[in-house]
Amino acid sequence: MKESSASFRSLEKDFIFNFKAGQQSCILTAPLRIPMKGSMSDLHGRFMLLHNLPCFVENDLKNALDQFIEEETNKSYDQQAETALDKFINCDMGVEQLTDAWAKAYHETTLEHARPEEPSWDEDFADVYHELIHSPASETLLNLEHNYFVRVSELISERDMELKKLQERQSVEMDKVMQELGNSLTDQDVNLVAAEHFKSQQVLENKWANELKQLMAIQKQEYQEWVIKLHQDMQNPNNSSVSEEIKVKQSKSNVPNERVFEEQSLLEESFTIHLGAQLKTMHNLRLVRADILDFCKHKQNHRSGVKLQRLQ
Repeated sequence: MKESSASFRSLEKDFIFNFKAGQQSCILTAPLRIPMKGSMSDLHGRFMLLHNLPCFVENDLKNALDQFIEEETNKSYDQQAETALDKFINCDMGVEQLTDAWAKAYHETTLEHARPEEPSWDEDFADVYHELIHSPASETLLNLEHNYFVRVSELISERDMELKKLQERQSVEMDKVMQELGNSLTDQDVNLVAAEHFKSQQVLENKWANELKQLMAIQKQEYQEWVIKLHQDMQNPNNSSVSEEIKVKQSKSNVPNERVFEEQSLLEESFTIHLGAQLKTMHNLRLVRADILDFCKHKQNHRSGVKLQRLQ
């Protein structure tokens, strides 16, 4: 069941506890909110501590609290239920309308009658990608991602270069304006030139931002379609061309003594340890001094674009 949004109205009731301390009769009176929110054990402990009650009344106080809270809670629920039934009986709605409203509320608050969640495209694609990235097609996926990365990097470099040229040209223009300030130009002219420079820079940045956004959207759509098609082809046992193509690419990329670019030398050491006196166990360990994020990068080579890394 889902948690109901309706909450019972709380009432304040006086709790009265009678006990004897020797020949003296004592009465403890304390207001309580019914239904009580919180722990009854904590309330019992606070009563004992704040009112300095003797230890021999501890169990009697606990039993009295339990009985009082249970009785008053049931009375409060019964009273509010009767009030709700009176409103239900005396309302202007017909029996059929009331039945439909009750059935609708029951279906909306009961989990077993809830509508099943529709499958999401993102979740389906994530499952397909997870299956392919742990298959022989992983290197093919990484190569395609690397090609997309190179194209985006080239576009970003072009953007930075054009923005740099614009800033240099505007800097030269502003220097000339500042030299003429006070002679043929005023502060208002300087502000106009600065506003024009800012507008030109914003137009250029928006242009490149739109191109980047469009390129990445096209790449995303192409990549998703290609991944789905590759997964469907690999699921077809009669289609051997895909698996053969992947095997050929892997055999080409596993050439020994292959030159690796952008790979920094790592400080590492391997050794073997033996544990145990009678039944010895042997462990081979390898210590590597490197940045942990380096293992998340794609190592590039001149043949396949991306080389998978062995973490162990």
